[in-house]
Amino acid sequence: MSNESIIQLFEGVNIRMVWDEKEQEYYFAVADIVQVLTDTANPRDYIKKMLKRDEELKFRWGTICPPTRMKAADGKYYKTQAATLEGIFRIIQSIPSKKAEPLKQWLAEVGSQRVDQMIDPEQTFQMAVADYRRQGYSDQWINERMKSIMTRKALTDEWERVGIKEKQEFAILTNILTKAWSGMTTGQYKAFKGLTKENLRDNMTSVEVALNTLAEASTRELSQQRNPKGFEQSKQTAKDGGGVAKAARDQLEKQLGRSIISPAKASDYLQPIEDVEVKELTESTEK
Repeated sequence: MSNESIIQLFEGVNIRMVWDEKEQEYYFAVADIVQVLTDTANPRDYIKKMLKRDEELKFRWGTICPPTRMKAADGKYYKTQAATLEGIFRIIQSIPSKKAEPLKQWLAEVGSQRVDQMIDPEQTFQMAVADYRRQGYSDQWINERMKSIMTRKALTDEWERVGIKEKQEFAILTNILTKAWSGMTTGQYKAFKGLTKENLRDNMTSVEVALNTLAEASTRELSQQRNPKGFEQSKQTAKDGGGVAKAARDQLEKQLGRSIISPAKASDYLQPIEDVEVKELTESTEK
């Protein structure tokens, strides 16, 4: 069960949720989820009793469930306790309900897989390949994507070596690099493709992935040669690394006579292999 399928499950039962552009996170109305998973007529009362049972959750409640502006049944907007998917998972752990059991089992399975991956990191790549194939990606695209993952890890390791520590600094350098070759920051690129929570690289074409990988690999090579000191000096290196990919992009587009930056996202053209198999089975049964 993926995060996306859980979101779809919540949407299917009309759970209120909003997208926080700044945090790049979905926030779900806690009362709605509690009501769905418990069938309680009074979710607020249930939450109070739940917090009495779980002192640790009560202690962290204000952090997990910040007041979020959401539309109510009367059509007006009110501040509502809402949580990200991670926060919802924590809340689900405190709900003794049969409806919550499938999610609890999924969380246990994910936890077990994560421990296995820490013991044997190769499993992470194997599972990623299998997941991408199930989603309908071609082997060529998967190969490019796997290369990009390794290249990205090598770049972030290099940034850490030269003194980049803050998450925001990694994001800024990534924006500089991405804009240098694509003309857009990662946020603008996602908006161009109509994405929100989805991973940008998972929605790039194989050519887009290859150019982004070239930009990151070039940035790493330049950084190793120049040995910049910290964040400020790394900005120019990121821009120059992205410029290498921009030059390659310009040459390719000149030959093609069109832009290789595509507004398409994966869901526009991919049909999961599992869905294809189900469709074929259904059609063969109907004949």
